[in-house]
Amino acid sequence: SAARSAALLPYARECARELVARVAEAGSAELVEAYARKLPGLVVGRLIGLDPADVPAAVHGGYRAEELLFRPLSPQERVAAAEDVVALQHLLDGYVRERRARPREDLCSDLAAAAAPPGAGLGEEQRHELVAHLQNLLIAGFLTTSALIATTLLHLLCDRRQWELLCADPALTAAAVEEGLRFDPPVQAFRRVTTRPVEIAGTELPAGATLLVAYASANRDERRHEDAGVFDIRRAGTRQPHLSFGHGPHACPGSHLARGQLRLTLELFTETLPGLRLDAARPAPEMRPTLIHRSPEALYVTW
Repeated sequence: SAARSAALLPYARECARELVARVAEAGSAELVEAYARKLPGLVVGRLIGLDPADVPAAVHGGYRAEELLFRPLSPQERVAAAEDVVALQHLLDGYVRERRARPREDLCSDLAAAAAPPGAGLGEEQRHELVAHLQNLLIAGFLTTSALIATTLLHLLCDRRQWELLCADPALTAAAVEEGLRFDPPVQAFRRVTTRPVEIAGTELPAGATLLVAYASANRDERRHEDAGVFDIRRAGTRQPHLSFGHGPHACPGSHLARGQLRLTLELFTETLPGLRLDAARPAPEMRPTLIHRSPEALYVTW
């Protein structure tokens, strides 16, 4: 919910300040690993109710699940990735059992309480379902936001005018968040299934047809966005219509939290490191070869 997301933002800002301070001390950094992958993991871990000490293992398991689902792997690599995912599931199952017995103010406790009547034990099938829910929330909560943070920083730093505009005028931050989402969303496309016969752009589709819905293409539609292929944080309004969080019943429930983390990231980096720039001594950033969780593989910067 928006209220639950808002309640997490002070913790997110505290974590972000610590991470930015560590980066600032170094003189140069690789921001994907030093920042973009760390902040969302800490935040979604807090939402679910993970001990901060368990967050790195949970994040690792989440990335291994992504590799298993979306990357071509050899049989041996698939087995190794699956073992890491199972380790994540065992970790989450321990939290389910613990929170069922001793609930706290977190999402894991809420889900465990809703899974069975008070006083009843959790069966194996219920535990499997809870672990699956928590794994999906965890992965969706940090992989997408990590990708969004890294990609938006990349586009701001690739066009020096945009970064300097944002540093000079913090009031542009909300618009920069929306432009980052519109221009290069972390989920470029996703599969959907038609629920009834429908015609799209002159093509007749039956019920049950599997489609790849290209959110990124819709976000670059020239009929909706002027100069749609240009990254420009000065676009009118802060909520230009885009499909980066889906739409209708499929709209992302974590949109408030993702927006909040990107907003405070831009605020802190422009305030603390206005001289931030891509490290010219390093190779140009390369994007990860996937439509899901699109982001730079690495983002080397200096200042």
